[in-house]
Amino acid sequence: MTRFLDTNILLRYLIGDSNEQAERSLHLLLRVERGEEKVFTSSLVIFETVFTLQKFYKVPREKIAGQLLAIISMRNLQLPDKNVYSRAFDLYISKNISFADAYNAAYALDLEQPTIYSWDTDFDKIEGITRLEPE
Repeated sequence: MTRFLDTNILLRYLIGDSNEQAERSLHLLLRVERGEEKVFTSSLVIFETVFTLQKFYKVPREKIAGQLLAIISMRNLQLPDKNVYSRAFDLYISKNISFADAYNAAYALDLEQPTIYSWDTDFDKIEGITRLEPE
């Protein structure tokens, strides 16, 4: 049976601010890593985790990327478009843009559809992306 992995499990593990929950979250992730459990999650969980770590806990972008990429790369964690996250985190760090913009740019590049309608000039920072404003 595959079960859904929610944001609070990731946050308790990564922040460790509730010792019992952090420990139990760690044990769950270890079981996933060993293949004893299979879990799935959504892009929204990843986005919420990034946002909370950055805005509330003030975790540096590089640390967020490293921690979440280690979790995302787990073989027994199912996540749509898993292959997009590495590039998204690279853009999030190197271009100092929101994770949402970084993900959307990485997603567009992955689909080889690099033209984006947007008023957001952050997309102009990304090589390979063409930003258009509606006429």
